[in-house]
Amino acid sequence: MDDASIHSPVPIPRIAIIGRPNAGKSSLLNMLAGAKVSIVDPAAGTTRDRVTAVVDLADPSGRPRPVELTDTGGFGAYTEEGQRFNEVGADLGTLRRDIEAQIAHAVESADLILFCIDAQAGITPLDQEIARRLREGKLGRAGGTPVNPRQEPGAAGKVRLVATKVDGPKWEAHGYELAALGFGEPLLCSAKNNYFRRDLVDGIVADLPADAPGQAPAPQSDLTIAIIGKRNAGKSSLVNRLAGQERVIVSEIAGTTRDAVDVRLVFGDRSVTVIDTAGLRRRKSFANRIEWWAFDRAQRSIERADVVLLLIDATEPVSQVDQQLAMLTQKAAKPVVIVVNKWDLVEGQAGPRGRPITPHDFEEYLRAELKGIDYAPIALVSAATGRNVKQTMDLAFEVSEQARKRVGTGQLNRLVSGIIERRGPASKLGTFAKVYYVAQVKTSPPTIVLVVNKPSLFDPGYMRFLVNRFREELPFPEVPIRVLVRPRRQKQGGGAAIETADAMTSEEIAEVESEAVAEAGVPDGDAESYFDDE
Repeated sequence: MDDASIHSPVPIPRIAIIGRPNAGKSSLLNMLAGAKVSIVDPAAGTTRDRVTAVVDLADPSGRPRPVELTDTGGFGAYTEEGQRFNEVGADLGTLRRDIEAQIAHAVESADLILFCIDAQAGITPLDQEIARRLREGKLGRAGGTPVNPRQEPGAAGKVRLVATKVDGPKWEAHGYELAALGFGEPLLCSAKNNYFRRDLVDGIVADLPADAPGQAPAPQSDLTIAIIGKRNAGKSSLVNRLAGQERVIVSEIAGTTRDAVDVRLVFGDRSVTVIDTAGLRRRKSFANRIEWWAFDRAQRSIERADVVLLLIDATEPVSQVDQQLAMLTQKAAKPVVIVVNKWDLVEGQAGPRGRPITPHDFEEYLRAELKGIDYAPIALVSAATGRNVKQTMDLAFEVSEQARKRVGTGQLNRLVSGIIERRGPASKLGTFAKVYYVAQVKTSPPTIVLVVNKPSLFDPGYMRFLVNRFREELPFPEVPIRVLVRPRRQKQGGGAAIETADAMTSEEIAEVESEAVAEAGVPDGDAESYFDDE
């Protein structure tokens, strides 16, 4: 696969947030983004990768100015004091070079550098070291070619000091003392209570380069993909293969990635946001709060993704963590592609029965181990070599398109009537199910509502049968399908339940559709587009 064909820089101003550990960088990003994008924790070395967010910053006239904000690891201290080694004895100090490379890339590609200093702590020796490197142009890669084409070779973006943790008037003087570093008057702010937030935004916007001719607005992705998996499954390697660069840190040390890192790229003529999430393990094994927050970020990534890639390590047995992650995607009703990484290391090797392992054998194994998502397509890849990576992205687009399909009401009613006639649910007392009306009320996931006489007849076993028939007959065989069963309203005044298959009145249909639309979460104003007689 040609990596260069799928990677493209974001055509909006880039802002790098740098500083020593615990200077308030992640809090600043979260405040400007208005969301919990980056993990905030007092432990040194919490942030390791470049964590980005596209944010609209309003200029003084109220016009939105899209920018790409990048949070970086704290420079100069990469492990918490006394915790250089993790729970299995791996030396976290070996990540220093990778973390500094991520900082360097952010600095070299930035149009504006926000140098954060804790106003309450004052200027520390580490702050002075960062300032010296910025002045001498040594914080980036020496002699490297900047990624940002708007910069001259060897140049860096404009540096602006940000005095963080200015939580009230008594800290303002401490903030202005930071001007002694020689980068001009600092911008003051407090992410804790939004103190001076408006002035901070105005100052940032004023320092941005002028709009480039024909500059695009904030990019909107055609597809958002979350990559999830257990530790060392190869998620970061896959992201870097797609991005065509070392976008996230790849290390043999388990748990290197902590934040959910968004990587925006172009795949052919389509834009994609790929979310690299933290490698997870069983919750009872979590060593600290950071792992809990990483798990929370992974869950949020699943919720905001259009498609989930569940990465399975082909060299390891399917674990309880793999099964739990599959269950998370099932509960979120997200289209999922089971991506078997490191396939090149096991293909043709002797299996448990002494025979060479084949794709068919591995598929049977996965279907048995991941029963909750047995409908999901499987891709066999190697992130290290790029094998089948492009085809996997094509597959992600395919399942996303499946999830967005809609079937006409008339077609659905005919299909369900035929299924019920051939094999309808019935009670032990001889009560048979009657379906009065069927409609698809939502896409992504496809959500179908059935109005019936006795919802209790549609037990879990029959619902599984019904969903399987839908997969066979409808144009979404490889994505989750939600089916809602609702009773028909009783006749006004009579009190007796309607037990005939008479056509429902238009008022009854409108009422059922309205309730189903509300439950399925269809946005206001979009409901009419989900119903069609044909």
